[in-house]
Order: sequence, then structure tokens, then C-alpha cells
Amino acid sequence: MTLYLIPCFLDENALAPLPPYILEAVKQCNVFFVENERSARRYLKTLWKEMIIDDYEWYPIHKAEEEVKAIFRAALLAGKTIGLISEAGCPGVADPGQILTGVAHEIGATVRPLVGPSSILLALMASGMNGQQFRFSGYLPVDNGARAKALKDLEAESQRLHCTQLFIETPYRNNQLLETIFQTCKPTTRLSIAANLTGPGEYIRTRTIAEWRQSPPPDIHKRPALFSLLA
Repeated sequence: MTLYLIPCFLDENALAPLPPYILEAVKQCNVFFVENERSARRYLKTLWKEMIIDDYEWYPIHKAEEEVKAIFRAALLAGKTIGLISEAGCPGVADPGQILTGVAHEIGATVRPLVGPSSILLALMASGMNGQQFRFSGYLPVDNGARAKALKDLEAESQRLHCTQLFIETPYRNNQLLETIFQTCKPTTRLSIAANLTGPGEYIRTRTIAEWRQSPPPDIHKRPALFSLLA
């Protein structure tokens, strides 16, 4: 009973950050639970051109409903080796794979996490901010008022604890988020913007809010990005 947590690329044109030993793990698997079946099949075929896709069982994770968890549990108890694949980055980190990994622990299966690109870790590493204490808050509220309040709360906590705050946004709302940040946060607070990590056009820059206001970032509309803040 083994579960491999198989990382995926952040950008489909950037396979270099994926260690070779990922392929060896893929070859051990009989069953794959994936966030997106179509893109996961394409990803594994890119890693292993000789792979016969129809020789494997495929199950979409969705939000790991009870039915999916039951299938997952039964596959492990039957002695099958499972690969868990997120849509981008590392499974179980800001994605529904964590629920199935919890099931694996409940029944005593071996869990093997594999190294691969993680936008959260890469953005934190490149930010120059506090890597000893940090928090990932996922998506902030869409409503402008609620989003501004959330940013003020994150900024206050960051200042109190000297904690780096990391968060993301749906790419087509990046510009609206930045506008709220520039209007809400203190001039001395530092903001790091990491867009298109590992891919062509990768952009990483850390400045104070005052500096960003004077010299705005390039347009990151519809570009995958992660934001880090330290007050």
C-alpha cells in the first residue's frame, strides 16, 4: 500500500525543475488520482512517451467526495500503488489532494512525497522575506471592502509577528488585487510579486509599497502569480 505524491510542472514549457526520479515513481503506479484527468494524462505522456495510458486506472479528485475516498481506500487496501497528481505544483499543498493523503494515513499506507516545483516555496525563497515564519492564506475575498480588510489584517499580523504573508488570486483579477494592495497597505510594507514562476517571462520583484506606487509592475493580467507581504 503506497501513495506517491507526484508534483507537476508550474508551466508546461518548463520541465527542467522536475527531478528524474519522478518518472521512476510513475512507473511504479497502477492507479492515478488526479485533479484534472485530461491534463494529467498529457503531463505523464510528456514525461514517459512510451506510457500506455489505457493500462492504468484514472480517477478525478474533484473535492474528494465520499465516493472518491471510498474508491481510493479500496485501491490501497487491494495493494495497488497510487499516484496523486495536482493540476500544478505539489499535491496536497493548496489543493484537494490533502484529503486523500489523510485517508492513506488512516489505513496505514506508506506515503511518499516527491520533490518538485511549488509556487509557494519558490515565491518565498525569492522574496527576500522572512522564511522562518510565514503563512499562506490562499485566495483573499473578491469583494473590495472585504479584501481591503483582509489585507489590513494580514499586514497587522505580519508586523506583530514579523511573519511573511503569502496569498494568490485568480489570474484575471491580479490587477484589481494589486490596486487594492497599493491603496490599502502602508508605504513601508514590502510586497513581492512572483509571476510565471519557472516559465518563460518569469518575473520576481520585491519593493516597498511606496516604491511600487512610484514604479508600477508590468501588466500581470491573466498571468499566474503569487504575492508575498512583510510589514
